Amino acid sequence: MFTGIIEATGKIALLQKKQGDLAIRIQSADLDMKDVKLGDSIATNGVCLTVVDKHIDGFSADLSNETISLTGFAHYALGQTVNLEKAMQPVSRLGGHLVSGHVDGIATITAITPNARATEYWLSTNENLMKYIPYKGSVCIDGISLTVNAVEGNKFKLTIVPHTSEQTTIADFKVGTQVNLEVDQIARYLERLIKGAEQPTGSDISMSLLAKAGFIK
Repeated sequence: MFTGIIEATGKIALLQKKQGDLAIRIQSADLDMKDVKLGDSIATNGVCLTVVDKHIDGFSADLSNETISLTGFAHYALGQTVNLEKAMQPVSRLGGHLVSGHVDGIATITAITPNARATEYWLSTNENLMKYIPYKGSVCIDGISLTVNAVEGNKFKLTIVPHTSEQTTIADFKVGTQVNLEVDQIARYLERLIKGAEQPTGSDISMSLLAKAGFIK
């Protein structure tokens, strides 16, 4: 589990085909690897990767075809900069929102507009994912926890302050850039609960119970 607060950036030092899928090596001078063990998870541009080899200046991981098909790794190249976050510990401060690192799909930058010291980014994605993206809700873009400031059709707006741009890869975004998108987990679970409540499954969860608990109005 992650928070979406980026700890460091790194670069792709190896991206190699291996028995039908891909092996990757991430190099970073800024990510503290001292407490990382084999089998630990590190979010790489928002994708939860398992450390299969540890290096002084980074780590290696394997990419399954499922990961490749749903994320930007299908078009990443050597030398590309990525956002990095180690899995949070129970004692960590939750500065962003709960992020699983299980990417739902791709979003595309459609417009970039300066607004005082901040920068506004409009992104588009498919309708199946837009239903989980509400105004003032949370999304994870390339591993970064961000707040949605507007929603229009299949597009949503993010307002990025200078600190976030300086500490992440967002400053490299251009119109047409594709990014990894993970929607808020609560929205997905709530949809599943509502669908279950609409069917006679024998569950104690009902629409009236959800309304009483404040999940729906």
